[in-house]
Amino acid sequence: MRLKLLEMGQTDKLSACKLSLLLGVLNPQNSVERFLRISRKLLNIEKAVISFVDEPYVWYSTQNEFKAFQASPEANLHFYFNNQKIIDSSHENYAKFSQHIVKIGVDHQRIVCFDLRKDEHTSFGHVTFFDDKDVELDRESYTFVQDIIQGLIKAIETHAEYQELKESYEQQLALNFSKTKFFQIIAHDLRAPFHGLLGFSEVLSQERDSLDDASVKNIAEYLYDTAQSTYNLLENLLNWAMAEGGRFVYHPINFKLKQSSKIVFDVLNSLAINKNIRLIDDIPEELKVCGDINMITSVLQNLVSNALKFTHVDGTGHVRMSARSISQGVEILVQDTGLGMTEAQMQSIFEPEINASFKGTAGEKGTGLGLVLCKRFVDLNQGTISVSSKMGEGTTFKVILPEAKNHQALVTEHVEQRATQEMNPLVH
Repeated sequence: MRLKLLEMGQTDKLSACKLSLLLGVLNPQNSVERFLRISRKLLNIEKAVISFVDEPYVWYSTQNEFKAFQASPEANLHFYFNNQKIIDSSHENYAKFSQHIVKIGVDHQRIVCFDLRKDEHTSFGHVTFFDDKDVELDRESYTFVQDIIQGLIKAIETHAEYQELKESYEQQLALNFSKTKFFQIIAHDLRAPFHGLLGFSEVLSQERDSLDDASVKNIAEYLYDTAQSTYNLLENLLNWAMAEGGRFVYHPINFKLKQSSKIVFDVLNSLAINKNIRLIDDIPEELKVCGDINMITSVLQNLVSNALKFTHVDGTGHVRMSARSISQGVEILVQDTGLGMTEAQMQSIFEPEINASFKGTAGEKGTGLGLVLCKRFVDLNQGTISVSSKMGEGTTFKVILPEAKNHQALVTEHVEQRATQEMNPLVH
């Protein structure tokens, strides 16, 4: 043979040989090698080559060896079969087929080729038997070889179904483990604020007469802030669960990004003022994106809320929303001058396997669930999200979304009101 012989260690494209791997070409129980060996004996022929559709290697078998060869780009044999299952000396295209096989490097005196055909529309590849003998092939043995071929096709289908079920099972196991761990963390983080709510509520209920107005005011503010943050956590958890379960309906429209940023600014500016942080909305008025306005508003709200949480409260801190049109779409930046993050935190910040809660500059607690939700919503809107940060120098979140398509944008007061109500049900 003049084909390029490869040792098994050289076959660096084996990942593309899906059928070959399913049939165990690298395992002791090698169904391909066993099939070729048995078929050669039935046909009383010395050599065989099997090729599977769209795989980069063919498999060569003799009495003493089983080798991989680089598949020839000219080795497409489908044309020669002419809707028949076998090409031998009685086939109308035998002469052309034989010349073609010699051309790609397979010298022979006698040759027969079988189509690994499942049905009229599906073929898994071809197997060719050949050697240098002048003896006529025994055509009665073709039937036995075809029976073995059907067994090989059945094995391919069985292995493929098993592999699919195995992958699905492993994915489900990993998903269940991740969700169990995730909800354990959520339950832990919910328990702490409820201890505070119950404790201070009990103080108000049983010791109200002994408290002065300042103490009552402090307790009331604590209860409100804790209830608000706990509600936000539950809302994000519900949104995340709905997104993971596929129950969020994606309604993309063309809209001005300023609509979302204005909602976020109106909702969170009072929080920024309370923390002595300047919240800046630098989103251009006319910049439009294509996406679900409620999801995009939720993304901006979570990013800005997260930025406010970790920005210094000494009067020097600021959080800025900005955006511009770039070649990939619309780039949105949410930048803060806060605490910053480590490299390890940046690598895991969008993952649901949260293992710690980080306190904000005013002692705020959280699980990071909002950022997990941001990643999910950005993915649903066919965009990308990334983060860059340095400890002590602040953090920048970058979101890239599709730019508005060339049809009229849905920009109405009704959309703004609906987005405000759905994303912020406590805001009226």
